[in-house]
Amino acid sequence: MSFSLHGVGVSRGIAIGKVHIVERDSVEVAEYAIALSEVDAEIARLADAVNQAKMQLRQIREHIPTSAAADIASFIDTHLLMLDDVAFTEEPARIIGDTLCNAEWAVKTQRDALVRIFDEMEDAYLRTRRDDVDHVVARILRHLLRHQPLRHEVADRHLEGMIVLAEDLSPADMVLLSHHGIAAYLTEFGGPTSHTAILARSLDIPGVAGLHRARRYVQENEMLIVDGDAGVVIGEPDERTLASYRARQAARLEFLNSLADLVDVESVSDDGITVNLEGNVELPSDFQAVAAVNALGIGLYRTEFLFMNRADIPSEEEHLATYRTAIEKTAGLPITIRTADIGGDKEIEGGPIAANPALGLRGIRYCLREPSLFRPQLRAILRASADGPVRMMLPMLANISEVRQVLGIVQGLKDELANAGVSFDANIKIGGMIEVPAAATCADFFARELDFLSIGTNDLIQYALAVDRVNDEVNYLYDPLNPAVLRLIAHTIEAGNDHEIPVAMCGEMAGDPQYTRLLLGLGLRHFSVHPTTLLEIKHMIRLTDVSRCVDVAHELLNEAEPRRRRELLASL
Repeated sequence: MSFSLHGVGVSRGIAIGKVHIVERDSVEVAEYAIALSEVDAEIARLADAVNQAKMQLRQIREHIPTSAAADIASFIDTHLLMLDDVAFTEEPARIIGDTLCNAEWAVKTQRDALVRIFDEMEDAYLRTRRDDVDHVVARILRHLLRHQPLRHEVADRHLEGMIVLAEDLSPADMVLLSHHGIAAYLTEFGGPTSHTAILARSLDIPGVAGLHRARRYVQENEMLIVDGDAGVVIGEPDERTLASYRARQAARLEFLNSLADLVDVESVSDDGITVNLEGNVELPSDFQAVAAVNALGIGLYRTEFLFMNRADIPSEEEHLATYRTAIEKTAGLPITIRTADIGGDKEIEGGPIAANPALGLRGIRYCLREPSLFRPQLRAILRASADGPVRMMLPMLANISEVRQVLGIVQGLKDELANAGVSFDANIKIGGMIEVPAAATCADFFARELDFLSIGTNDLIQYALAVDRVNDEVNYLYDPLNPAVLRLIAHTIEAGNDHEIPVAMCGEMAGDPQYTRLLLGLGLRHFSVHPTTLLEIKHMIRLTDVSRCVDVAHELLNEAEPRRRRELLASL
C-alpha cells in the first residue's frame, strides 16, 4: 500500500529506486581507568586512530570523480584539517593524562564539550557545523573500537541506482555514495545549509532531509519515489504514480540537456528587457563553473575561505595574490569581492562566540572591531583593482554609520597607497549587502552613499520572519512570499532606482526559478546565482513578458493569505 513521507527538499530532482538503509553500529563508549604507566600507550593508541581516520579520508578524497565540482574536495579537506586541530589531538591526550581515562572516553568528553558550545548557538549555519564535529569524532571512535567498515564505505558500486536512507550522512559519506552512483539520499535530520546538502546539490543528487523516524516506516529494498523539489517521499507507489513520476523525470532530464543551447544566448526577456546574470563564487575552483555558463561576471565572491581552518590572519599579500588569480580567471569580467562575513555563520579560530551569533558580532561589525583583520583585506582589494574591474561589497550592514566608517577607512588607505606610488582604481565601486531588515527599510540611506546594493535573501528572510529555516519545528514559517519579505525587497529595488544605482540579488531566492518572474515584476534586473542554476534562470527570463508580471507581483505585496499567494505565484 502506498504511503508518503514529508520532509525538507534540500537537493532538487526526482529519483526512483529501491532503498538501502544505512544502519550505523551504535558507538557505545565506556569509561574505564588506566594506570599512570599506561598513559603514553593510550595516547599513542589515540594518535594511531586519528592517523587511520586521516588515511581513510584521503582514500575517500581520491574517489571523488574528476568531473565533480572542485569544491567537493574542500568538504573532505575540512574534516582532515579538523583531525589536525588541537581539539582532536592535544586536548583528548591532555584529558587522558589528567584524568587517567581511556582514549575513547577522552574523545567523547572532548566531543561533549565542543557540542555544548554549538548547542548554545542559535544560528543555523553554526549549528550544522556541529555535525562536522560528530562526523569526525565518530570516525575516530570507530577506529579506536575497531568497528568494521559500513556497507557504503566499501569501494564498489553495489548501491548503484539505489536510494540511501540514513539518520544522517557526512560529506565523506556523500562522496562515497556518489562514487557508488546512488540515485538519491534521505536523512532523518539535517537541512539545506548542511555541508552534505550543499555537496549533494553540487553532485546533482536529489535529496530530502528532516524525515523524522523514517526508518520506522521504510524497509530495506522497498521501492521509493523521491521528489527533491517538493520534499516528498512516496513508498510502494502504484503503477500510475510510477508512470507519472517517470515521465516527469524524463522531461526534466531532457530540459536540463537543452539548457546547454543557452550558454551563448543573451539574457533578454520576451518583451526585450535585458537582465544581468552573474555568478556566485565561494571557492577559487568555482570560477570554472561560472565560465562554463558564460556569466557576465561575479556578483558575489565570498572571501571567508581565506580565514577558515587556520590560527593566523591572512596577510595583505596573500589576499592580493588570491584576488589577482580571481581577476585572471574572470578574463576582464567584473568581480564583486565581498569583505569577510565571519563571526555569525562562519566560525574562525579565535573569532567571536556568542549565545546568539546571528544577532551578535558578525560581518561588518566584526571587521570594524578588528582592524588588523580588515585593513589588510581592504588594501589588497584596492591594489587588485588596478588589475581588473573589481568591486567591493560590505556584508551585514545595519546602520549608515557603518558605511561611513568603512568609506573613511578606504579613503585613508587610498591616500596611503597614492603616497606610496601604488596603483589602484581611484573610482572603485563600493556596495553593500542588504540582508538586515533595518537596512532594507532604510535602503534609501544606503543608496545615497554606496555605488550598488545586493540583497541577501537567506538572512533577510530569517531576520524578517524570526524563523530558523533549518529548525524542523518552525521552518514551515520560512516563506519568501511573505508580504513583509516582498515589501523589503521591493523597497530596496525602488531605493536603487530612485538613486540610479544597480540593485542585485545574490541569495538563494535569486537562484530559484519559481521566483524569477516575481522578482522581475518587482523590478529586479541583476541576479547573481550559483552557476548550476544560471542557465535555468536565463531560460525563465527569455520566456517572460515582464510587463505582465508587474501587476501580479504588486498584488502579492498586499496578499495576506498564504494559499492565495501561492496561486498568484503560479499564475505568473
